[in-house]
Amino acid sequence: MLRALIERLRQKHRTMKFPAAAAPPLPERFRGMPLFDPAACAADINALSAACPTAAISSSPSGPRLDLGRCLFCADCPAASRTGAVSFTSDFHLAARDRDVLVLDGTPREFDAALPSALLGLFGRSLKLRQVSAGGCNACEADINVLSTVGWDLARFGIQIVASPRHADGLLVTGPVTNNMRLALEKTYAAVPSPKIVIACGACAISGGPYAGHGEVAGGIADILPVDLYIPGCPPHPLTILDALLRMLTRA
Repeated sequence: MLRALIERLRQKHRTMKFPAAAAPPLPERFRGMPLFDPAACAADINALSAACPTAAISSSPSGPRLDLGRCLFCADCPAASRTGAVSFTSDFHLAARDRDVLVLDGTPREFDAALPSALLGLFGRSLKLRQVSAGGCNACEADINVLSTVGWDLARFGIQIVASPRHADGLLVTGPVTNNMRLALEKTYAAVPSPKIVIACGACAISGGPYAGHGEVAGGIADILPVDLYIPGCPPHPLTILDALLRMLTRA
């Protein structure tokens, strides 16, 4: 025990100071909010659409668009573009309450994540979430688990992942919702006391991700449950998830 205490004193404070201080440095290969130029994209739309594994880049009557809810952030599109129509920044602020905001088409977007004032009054200081893996590959789940480690310490914000939906204020859902998990997800949602919130974490939970269109998955949760917050990514970086939760509670 004494050795453990001495080691803790040697290590000192290990929890990051975000959001009170600047975000920790992200790896060089991190891919955040894309820079999307529809006008430049129009010349490469066929190549970009063919390169995208989830049809995140497509053509519409108003012009090319990029759907962050489908995007895997794989960077195949910059490699396929001759005009530099798409590139990725290090901006980790990706979450939004409105699904349509995630569709980039050149018009300004407001990535608002804050809950309505009535829900903020209930959950602003203490939020308990039941995490449901609805057929996920465990990548999103792993990055959610990171938030409970000493470096991130999600609980310092009054946010905790709980074991029972009956102790929860809402669900944090990952995965494309396989047919085998759909009933379990619905029952878990029903067990959460009202009022409650639902967060779709990752491309699979938002749109089905790479599994969209497959007969064994629902293709996301929006057609099954009402979604209050969308967190894009494959998987979303822990900083993206933490930022989303804090902005949802107006804590960042």
